[in-house]
Amino acid sequence: MKLSGDNLAASLSRQLSSIYLISGDEPLLVNEAADAVRARARSQGFTERELHVVERGFDWQALLANSKAMSLFAERKIIEIRMTNPTPGEQGADAIIELATEPSADNLVLIVTGKMDGRVQGSRWVSAIEKHGVVVQIWPVELARLPAWIRDRLAKQNLKADAEAATLLSERVEGNLLAAHQEVEKLALLLPPGPVSADTIIDAVADSARFDVLQLGDAAMKGNAARALRVLEGLRGEDVEPPIVLWALNKDLQWIARC
Repeated sequence: MKLSGDNLAASLSRQLSSIYLISGDEPLLVNEAADAVRARARSQGFTERELHVVERGFDWQALLANSKAMSLFAERKIIEIRMTNPTPGEQGADAIIELATEPSADNLVLIVTGKMDGRVQGSRWVSAIEKHGVVVQIWPVELARLPAWIRDRLAKQNLKADAEAATLLSERVEGNLLAAHQEVEKLALLLPPGPVSADTIIDAVADSARFDVLQLGDAAMKGNAARALRVLEGLRGEDVEPPIVLWALNKDLQWIARC
């Protein structure tokens, strides 16, 4: 089964699979998805957790042997595998396929990795997890969706932000979802339950927006002058070298010239 991060909670409430693969390049959302799987597993009696970090020379056979060994206290366990690179190699692929196709009632396997490209998504080990377990793909929150995402997060803290407040906060944390999460938590600590206005955001929230040079070219090519100037100001604040900014703009201009 393949799911988006938004559908994971509903899936967990219905059924707990024997193996999960969570991938994406947004650390906050990836970690929250992994937390949700762990919490559901613990509620089902998986009280022990083993963490394996895959690095060069990682011993996949030792992991398989360990997964088949009974705990000293016969506890059900979560076998968590963290891969910085979503390409485990042949030995790793074979081991993951075995974990997926020969599940143990006493183990839940949780694999967490970065964003997978199309080639990796079509690999045999990912296909095995999709067939026998759950593949969760985490996508970044797009700029247009960020105000709604923020309002939803604030609502869970019993704070009701109006459209202006949510938009303002999204502008101040644009490109930095972790900063958005932190600001929501800070507002929950500072404010009583109830409405949140734009004036409150101005007083309480630091400007944590994070930009890259490609966003500048994108805004400029779309004719969005206000956003282009905001991105440019953010790049200046981050001490991005002018030649890098010029390179990005020149790249887009050359692309237009070829069209």
